[in-house]
Amino acid sequence: MAQAAAVARQTGFEQHAGALAASERMLALAKTGVRQKQAAAASPDAVQHVVHGLAWLATYVEALRQMLGWAQNLADEGRLGEMEGLLLDAAYGEYLAQISGGIPMSQVEMVRLSQLGVPSSEQARFAADKSVSDLIDRGCSDELKARIAALIAEQPGATTFGDSGMDETHAAMREEMRKFAIDKVLPYAHEWHLQNDYIPLEVVAEMSAMGVFGLTIPEEHGGLGLGKEAMCLVSEELSRGYIGVGSLGTRSEIAGELILQNGTDAQKAKYLKAIATGELLPTAVFTEPNTGSDLASLRTRAELQGDVYKVYGQKTWITHPVRADLMTLLVRTNPAEKGYRGLSMLLAEKPRGTDAEPFPAAGMTGGEIEVLGYRGMKEFDISFDGFEVPAVQLLGGQEGQGFKQLMATFESARIQTAARAVGVAQSAMDLALKYALERQQFGKAIYAFPRVANKIVMMAVETMVARQITYFAAREKDQGRRCDLEAGMAKLLAARIAWGNADNALQIHGGNGFALEYPVSRVLCDARILNIFEGAAEIQAQVIARRLLEGAN
Repeated sequence: MAQAAAVARQTGFEQHAGALAASERMLALAKTGVRQKQAAAASPDAVQHVVHGLAWLATYVEALRQMLGWAQNLADEGRLGEMEGLLLDAAYGEYLAQISGGIPMSQVEMVRLSQLGVPSSEQARFAADKSVSDLIDRGCSDELKARIAALIAEQPGATTFGDSGMDETHAAMREEMRKFAIDKVLPYAHEWHLQNDYIPLEVVAEMSAMGVFGLTIPEEHGGLGLGKEAMCLVSEELSRGYIGVGSLGTRSEIAGELILQNGTDAQKAKYLKAIATGELLPTAVFTEPNTGSDLASLRTRAELQGDVYKVYGQKTWITHPVRADLMTLLVRTNPAEKGYRGLSMLLAEKPRGTDAEPFPAAGMTGGEIEVLGYRGMKEFDISFDGFEVPAVQLLGGQEGQGFKQLMATFESARIQTAARAVGVAQSAMDLALKYALERQQFGKAIYAFPRVANKIVMMAVETMVARQITYFAAREKDQGRRCDLEAGMAKLLAARIAWGNADNALQIHGGNGFALEYPVSRVLCDARILNIFEGAAEIQAQVIARRLLEGAN
């Protein structure tokens, strides 16, 4: 088996390329089938399951494409080793089998090619394709998984299981972030979680010194001027230590991009360097109690009175607002304009608060939302009652541009969320592997039992899949291409993988995993939010499918 796999790789990945082509054909047929179902449906919601299923199929195909590209690049550079080849085979085997038999959109929702309108004859042709069937047989085999398990056991403390494909500069950055997480985050993260403590400001200061908050802000504005791929590896390694630490940079990323793309020269000069250096901590204030993803229904209003806006309304699920100095605040400045057109973005400054007095600002109150996980920054409801923002703080100086300005940041935000998910997925695997190697049952480490080892093997496989599709989306963004589709796919798949890894890691811990003292309990809670924020999985699938079906005849 191992010899046959080696031969296939040495001959230029012909089987993988053939299987990918067959998968692309299934996707093309599914697009046609879904369009026909849409045309015949009584309402768009009537075919929601198949529309979202199309998004999942397309995401799987993109994942296979990126895994093959990753392996080919490694081979070209002489870096493709046994582990990388086996991970590729396992990813192809599992994803091809799911395309053929059913893709899990969630634990209780499957989508099958027949539901997407793919004719049964074409499904049979796909299953009979020799490249597809051979890779399923090889990639899903017990022998292949046992070999991956053995290789993993040889390097339990590896930075990544398999070469991630990074260049030397990015690899060095990863090591720096990994060392910081091991020294300054991992020993304390679980206690922060259990006590619902803020991440210490000393840790925030060290992150500032390393340039975490100014990664993608241009050098002329005080940042490092790096790309989104660098942002991904930094977010991944910090989130591997603790998602709260990995997420501290999210608000700086959003605020920095909003101001860089849309701010006046004065706004850029005032805020970008302060954000990049960590002198100023921003927070995003968008969501409302009854809107969620429906931003067109946003009701918080800002009334212009002289040279100030007075803000009235409620916001919810605001992360890290107490210690923030600046709010990117989405409001309705023109109540006569319904939907998106009446929305504007304010750069609203506020004083830092404390637990005793969270919002020491006139016209602003709030209360903490107690949460299962994703702690370290704290979540709040916020009410505004005449809170004042100078009119010069209108982002870009023009009303009615808020929704457009926000949408332009969603690509980066979703790529960064996918990277956080990769970090959480890797964290879950780290904990599962350590426990499985140490825990003795029936006279041996539980890692010796295939049902345990195979879970960890698939964690390694899918974490690499999530990593490669996320890096791909980041590179697309760095090259200036529209990448809402790719970013959405990365976020959709990486979030599901993080949850799957965390769930299986807890299962490996058995009853101990259900005890609060074990860090895997925290990772499970942290992983769960990834399918919800920055676009819930259902919304994400809808957005992906809409793009796939654009311009349909």
